[in-house]
Amino acid sequence: MVAFRAAVLHNAAKVFLWESVCYLSKLEACGMPVEVKPRFVVLYGSQKGQAQSIAEGIAEEAEQHGLVADLSCLNETTKYNLEKENDPVVFIVSTTGDGEPPDNALQFVKRIKRKALSTDHYKHLCYALLALGDTNYANFCNCGKTIERRLQDLGAKQFYATGYADDGVGLEVVVDPWLEGLWNAIRGALSKMASDRTAHLKVNTEDSAEETPDSSTPDVQISLLSITDHQNCESVGAAVETDSKFACAASSVASVVSDLRPASPAGSIGLASQCHGTASIPTSAPKTQAGDVGVPHVVLAASLTCSLPPLSESSLNVPALPPPYLDVSLQEADTIEQIVGPLNKETLHEVPVSKAVQLTRGDSVKTAILLELDISAYPMMTYQPGDSFDVFCPNRAAEVDNMLSRLGLQDQRNHLVNISLRKDTKKKGAQVPSYISQNISLLFLLTWCLEIRGIPKKAFLRALVEHTGDSVQRRRLQELCSKQGAADYNLYVRDPSLSILELLTAFPSCSPPLSLLIEHLPKLQPRPYSAASSCLTHSGKLHFAFNVVEFPACTGRPMGRRGLCTGWLFDLINPSPVFPGKAESSNSPALPKIHVSLRPNCSFRPPSDPSVPFMMVGPGTGVAPFIGFLQQRAEERQKNPEGVFGETWLFFGCRHRDRDYLFREELEGFVSSGTLSHLKVCFSRDDREDEESAAAQPRYVQHNLLLNSQHVTDILLRQNGYLYVCGDAKNMAKDVNETLLEMIKTELQVDQLEAMKRLAGLREEKRYLQDIWG
Repeated sequence: MVAFRAAVLHNAAKVFLWESVCYLSKLEACGMPVEVKPRFVVLYGSQKGQAQSIAEGIAEEAEQHGLVADLSCLNETTKYNLEKENDPVVFIVSTTGDGEPPDNALQFVKRIKRKALSTDHYKHLCYALLALGDTNYANFCNCGKTIERRLQDLGAKQFYATGYADDGVGLEVVVDPWLEGLWNAIRGALSKMASDRTAHLKVNTEDSAEETPDSSTPDVQISLLSITDHQNCESVGAAVETDSKFACAASSVASVVSDLRPASPAGSIGLASQCHGTASIPTSAPKTQAGDVGVPHVVLAASLTCSLPPLSESSLNVPALPPPYLDVSLQEADTIEQIVGPLNKETLHEVPVSKAVQLTRGDSVKTAILLELDISAYPMMTYQPGDSFDVFCPNRAAEVDNMLSRLGLQDQRNHLVNISLRKDTKKKGAQVPSYISQNISLLFLLTWCLEIRGIPKKAFLRALVEHTGDSVQRRRLQELCSKQGAADYNLYVRDPSLSILELLTAFPSCSPPLSLLIEHLPKLQPRPYSAASSCLTHSGKLHFAFNVVEFPACTGRPMGRRGLCTGWLFDLINPSPVFPGKAESSNSPALPKIHVSLRPNCSFRPPSDPSVPFMMVGPGTGVAPFIGFLQQRAEERQKNPEGVFGETWLFFGCRHRDRDYLFREELEGFVSSGTLSHLKVCFSRDDREDEESAAAQPRYVQHNLLLNSQHVTDILLRQNGYLYVCGDAKNMAKDVNETLLEMIKTELQVDQLEAMKRLAGLREEKRYLQDIWG
């Protein structure tokens, strides 16, 4: 009976295959093209939208390569199933915080890290991975590395080399060539997986035929063609070219598969673009030299709006136009509710600024401010030393007005904004931005929702080309978003942190619609600051310190400007801040309220065991969290005078002893009380009286570390102590790291590789911790 049922099923399968082939043959005979598009999966984890944008670009470009891409966020577990996935999978993931996964990838990472999973759990899986990170931070691309390590531990196979993109030098340096080579890799993976499946099917069919031979049904052989072999495709049937891909119609006794046109060497999408490919732009650049007979040639200097040869005379490869996906209209309203502050009030706390103190002297290079927030109205808002919190600030009113004017919408500032998806959009995974609520005014949208200070990405520049009237300006925007103009984009847009408004000002003939800004501008992000106090010392209060950031004038920015949040905070309290040593005015005007949200940091905390020694490195405002550390230690010592407390070291640095020595009185008080065992201070700009004294005086914090090398290495390597670093990531943190390597090499008499392993071990043990920013 079992054999009979197997024979029936086998014959039924043959009949089904035969009828399917006949049906496809009839479609061909009727002139109807038959196209089967191979499929792959794109999964992303993204904190601020970079990885998501790249993933969306891949999904959109797939169509022109004859592929179908299933796009999902890693936390959308109902949309994909890796346990049963038999097609190639492409991961695009970023890293946030101290090497942590993005919020929308956290559950996925936790799931694949389960120890109960077997080593062959993903043996069927074929993947490629692009990791985004920043080498200015310690755990570069850590989320991508974690996912890749676990995939390989669980048996997954890699079909394309992993890309590690560095935002410190520009993501596109790695992203663009990685994307360019991705399509051939996917074709190769699909071909191999199809061959494996064919071989498996053939073995199973032969085994079944041997068990239940039957000659009453014609034997049908299915021939799968290699999707990377166009010649094979042509030899079997006619090749039908559609748009930018080849579709092969095989004969009635063969299966129908798609053949893919090889990607052009220039066929890559730009960083974070949502593009379908590239287009070759003919040379139409203005001449950079002009003159007539008897008139000398004038050589123009390169700038944001003007290029020089060879770029100005080159043909360009620019991303294809990102598909629009939003319909935006403005509706006049009888009454507009005046909303002050961000909308997500349920997760925020509105707290008053109870004190503002200027920590630096008026002639210092930077202006440092200490703010005290009164959080007594929120008893559940408790924090620990090392925690940070977000400040939610609006875009500057003057810049919002300029943007409204630039868009020609000043008279409609109080109109309601209606946003919906375009019915004809071709954008994969298109959706109305979740951070834009209904029934808000245009003024609120530009003030609290969109990052109009954001650096314009290449996809946005490409979209602006279509709304630029002047041919010279159109050409320059094409150059800036092209592969050939990558250096100019970095030099004139990315490196000086040029804002979108500044870019539009530089290209006056560009008039984008409001929908374009909503499609391309990211969400206005809160700004994080470290707590500079302890709840034990300042009950119901929260302190933080910041430098007022200054962006210098540059091409595209005739006048300098202040940082968005630090400038806003300074304007809120100006001219109220008092200087150290001055009495506070009793009739000072009431200070404003700001919206904040706590960001607990479970690792950047003092040791739980007070007997363990620890060292702190924090030049400038990097000293802020360590004030909280020391305030906490002082309270603990006072409550437990007989307790055993380990040594505490602080390495602080600034430019001038008498201008920007932040928290000087408090730090010296910690030394006097014994709370701080060693205070090592250096001043980088103070004059040295003579060469001998200059050589003996350290200039930067890493020099002081070297002078105390034996103590530092003894605490770290023999006493199981801790080292905390807070401050600038691009220079200070790197210099400190290199100094530590040299100290370990010297102290342990080991080579560079072994020293790096020892330092990596300290990181893994959470005894070398960083809270740094770019």
